[in-house]
Amino acid sequence: MATPQSTAATDPRLAALHDWLAPRFGIVTLEPASSDASFRRYFRFHQGGRSYVVMDAPPEHEDCRPFVDIAARLQRAGLHVPGILAADLERGFLLLGDLGTTVYLAVLNEANADALFADAIAALVTMQADADASGLPAYDRALLLRELNLFVDWYLGRHLQIELDAAEAADLAAVFEALITRAQAQAQVFVHRDYMPRNLMVSQPNPGVLDFQDAVVGPVSYDPVCLFRDAFISWPAARVSDWLHEYWQQGRARGVPLPPRFADFQVDVDWMGVQRHLKVLGIFARIRHRDGKPQYLEDAPRFFEYILQVAPRYPELAPLAALFAKRILPAVH
Repeated sequence: MATPQSTAATDPRLAALHDWLAPRFGIVTLEPASSDASFRRYFRFHQGGRSYVVMDAPPEHEDCRPFVDIAARLQRAGLHVPGILAADLERGFLLLGDLGTTVYLAVLNEANADALFADAIAALVTMQADADASGLPAYDRALLLRELNLFVDWYLGRHLQIELDAAEAADLAAVFEALITRAQAQAQVFVHRDYMPRNLMVSQPNPGVLDFQDAVVGPVSYDPVCLFRDAFISWPAARVSDWLHEYWQQGRARGVPLPPRFADFQVDVDWMGVQRHLKVLGIFARIRHRDGKPQYLEDAPRFFEYILQVAPRYPELAPLAALFAKRILPAVH
C-alpha cells in the first residue's frame, strides 16, 4: 500500500500511473484508496465533480484481464460493479468508476446487519442465478487440494514450525480428501470466491461488489460461507442460520441448485467452511512471512473458533479437531 511518503520520484509505478492518466485528465492528485492481500493497490482522485479509482496491478504479479472479464459478466447479470473506463492491460493499469468509500465491514453492526445482508443475499442469488460462468476455471480437486496444502506448508510449517508425524499427516490427508469429496458433490455454480463484507460496498444500488477477479465455477455453498462466516467479523450461530435460511429460500425460488432440505445445505456450509478457513489460515501465514503483511494473522483465532465449532460434529473431521487440540492451540498460546 502506498504510504504518505510515496511520490512519483520514489515509486516508478506511481509515476507511470500519472503519465498514463495525464492525456485524459492532466495533473491529478492520487490518494491511496485501499490495498488488499495481493500485490494490487488502488488510488482515488477527483476531477470535474466526479471521483475515480485507479488500479495498479504489477503485471509480473497480477493479471488484469480476469478482472475486466468478470466485471463485464457481473454487470450483464445486473450486479453493481465498478465500470471500467480505460485499461492498459500490458502495464496493469485500470481506470474505474468509484463505488464509494464505505465497505460493509466498516459499518456492520447488530442494528443494520439484517438490512445490509438482505441486499447482499439478493445480489448473491442474482450472481449465482444469472452470471455467465461459461469458460471460467473449475474449482476442481487440484485447486481445492492446493489451497488446503497452504495450511500445511505456510501455517503449520512456516508459521508454527510444526512438523507432522506420519500418523498425523495421514489423518490430515484423509480429512482433506473428505472435504474435497464433499465440495465436489455439491452443485457447481458461479463462485465469486471472496464474497465477504470486506469486498462489498455500501452504495446505490446496494451492494457494490469488488475483488471478483478470481471467480470460478465451484460449490454452491462457497460464497454463502464467505459472507456469513467471515475472516474479519463473527456473528452468533443462530443469526447466521437465519441468514443462511433466507438465502436458501431465495436461491431455491430463483432456481439456484440448492439442496431441497435446508438441513443438508447447512451441512454443506459446515464442510465448505472448514476448507475455506484452513486455506485462509495458510494464505494469511504466507502473506505475513512472504509479503511482510502481519496484520491478517491477528484474525486467526476466529478461524480456530469456526473450525472447532464444526469439526467435532462430524466423525470424518474429528482428526482435525484433535490436531488443533494437541498441536496447534498449544503452539499458538
